[in-house]
Amino acid sequence: MGQLWAVNSMGGYMYSLNLSRELRMQVQPMTKFRQFCDIQDASQQGKKKGDIFTWNVYSDVSQQGTTLLETSTMPKTNFTITQGTMTIVERGNSVDYTGKLDNLSEHPVKEIIRKVLKNDARKSFDIAAHKQFNQCALRVVPTSGTSTTALYVTTDGTATGTNNIALGKEHVKLIVDLMKERDIPPYEGDDYMSLSHPSTYRTFKNDLEAIHQYISEGFQLIKLGEMGRFESTRFVEQTLIPKGGAANSTTFNQDTRTADPWDNAKSSWAFFFGEDTVAEGIAIPEEMRGKLPGDYGRDMGVAWYELGNFAIVHTTSNPTQARILKWDSAV
Repeated sequence: MGQLWAVNSMGGYMYSLNLSRELRMQVQPMTKFRQFCDIQDASQQGKKKGDIFTWNVYSDVSQQGTTLLETSTMPKTNFTITQGTMTIVERGNSVDYTGKLDNLSEHPVKEIIRKVLKNDARKSFDIAAHKQFNQCALRVVPTSGTSTTALYVTTDGTATGTNNIALGKEHVKLIVDLMKERDIPPYEGDDYMSLSHPSTYRTFKNDLEAIHQYISEGFQLIKLGEMGRFESTRFVEQTLIPKGGAANSTTFNQDTRTADPWDNAKSSWAFFFGEDTVAEGIAIPEEMRGKLPGDYGRDMGVAWYELGNFAIVHTTSNPTQARILKWDSAV
């Protein structure tokens, strides 16, 4: 139906008597996943190149180099190449409005529509990026569900066992050790990254109060939503994706999203990752588009549009190369 002057909730309230000129928007969640996607891939895709975007993954050499005897010949080896793919898709949303609303409204209609559509686009990208993070192969659950000294690891993208304890500093140490011993490259410098809800980190943060805090020289390195560093890992909080990941639905809406936390409510998911997580291929970057006025200028609209997609780089088909690990539970 779009925005109309004749319906108060659709536009009429935009010129109520004694209307405040302050623009107040509905609360918006903190979106974080997209910033950890590899957007360097964007420049390679471009328009007029089809809807399939591919990238190469190069293995190590099949035979390790070693010492040579003076009379021996130089050994020969090789490496393999595998390809990852994604299909480029269209994304967008629009709001129509009438010329009468635009002409009579006290508030700037186009500015408000652009702002709400910008929020919508930002959330759409984070939902799509999270869906790919959630395809990761490595899942960890504390041994016996409550251990603080051992983890049970699966490599097929499915957690085994019920996680029955809140994430704590001992778990973080175990996860970081696991990532290092799997030779997962750090995300930035020598640091891994972790991403989850504020309440999932609460027990962990209580354990770390007043230690391992950033000094002033480190603030320029902080990512959007980052709240601290511990054990070579930087922790980022997000509030868009609900507990349990219900936002994977194509009908996801900020106001109607439903969390699906673990049955025991002790914790929820947390991602830990190094470099090379999710690729973002972009043919047309997100942009605002104005609708060509119809009905002699009485039918107007604004839309956001993007041509691209997200795809996890290292899939469950080759878990030895996995870069993302999920603190998880079977229920």
